[in-house]
Amino acid sequence: MAAAVLSASSFTLAAGEGWSSDFVASKAKAAESKADLLMDFTGSDWCGWCIRLDKEVFSHEAFKKGVEGKFVLVEIDSPRDKTKLSEETQAQNKELVKTYGVRGYPTILLCDAEGKPYAKTGYRQGGPEAYVENLNELRASRDKRDVALASAEKLEGVEKAKALIAALDSMGLEDEMVAAFYGDITEQIKAADPKDETGYVSKAEAKARLDKVMMEIGTLARAKDFDGAIAAIDAAVKSGDLGAMENQRMLATKAMIYAQLEKFDESLKAVDEAKAADPKSELIQNLDEMKKRIAAEMEKGAGEVDPAP
Repeated sequence: MAAAVLSASSFTLAAGEGWSSDFVASKAKAAESKADLLMDFTGSDWCGWCIRLDKEVFSHEAFKKGVEGKFVLVEIDSPRDKTKLSEETQAQNKELVKTYGVRGYPTILLCDAEGKPYAKTGYRQGGPEAYVENLNELRASRDKRDVALASAEKLEGVEKAKALIAALDSMGLEDEMVAAFYGDITEQIKAADPKDETGYVSKAEAKARLDKVMMEIGTLARAKDFDGAIAAIDAAVKSGDLGAMENQRMLATKAMIYAQLEKFDESLKAVDEAKAADPKSELIQNLDEMKKRIAAEMEKGAGEVDPAP
């Protein structure tokens, strides 16, 4: 009864009728009504795509009716005009942005009543009906997740690990979000596959090492310390800590930096090194295209390229 009172009192909404800015109350209401959470991470007074999404989708009756009974709507706003929100809500939203690893707006997360994400989307064209249809398709990810996890409980060893990995992969979430909300599943995978026959643990560790190096490179590049960024890439590749695919991405990044500095000979050499690092990679075609663009810029003698693979 207390949850019902709390839910009723907190759904008076900044984004409009039917939306709440109270995350705790929203979870309580979702649990009570056996619904999921639709979390809209928005910048309501500055983000153009957020404003379009609200105008083209969320404000329409077709959307409201389409999600009724399925989702509790939660607005996590990060406006420039801080007077729009209480200090409590501002603190809550800042923490949720960090917790869910939100990097761009709008970010729409579909979560179960506990707040665990199982699908992600954003702005989509097509109006409210098409948006609701897509949400219904994404909502099926939760069912796939739950069925896969239940099936995994009946298995043992490597087969159980494979089933758990499939359950995580079925949601299509970023690694950071999986780590934040499904750490218990990751631990089960490790326990079921102590020799890492699936390669899940080694892949995750390589990804973590790559992310750490890329963060360092990004910091150096933003400071315009391009020599330092290139040195960091060379050190990472030489260390042997990264796999072939990670080395390839490192060297492709090195090629891009050189190209932006108009050091085209060095850039082309870095592309060749990247190709040699993993000759059977799915990125080979992208690297070939990258090489053509750099060569074209080299012929022109100037110009900035951004040929991300």
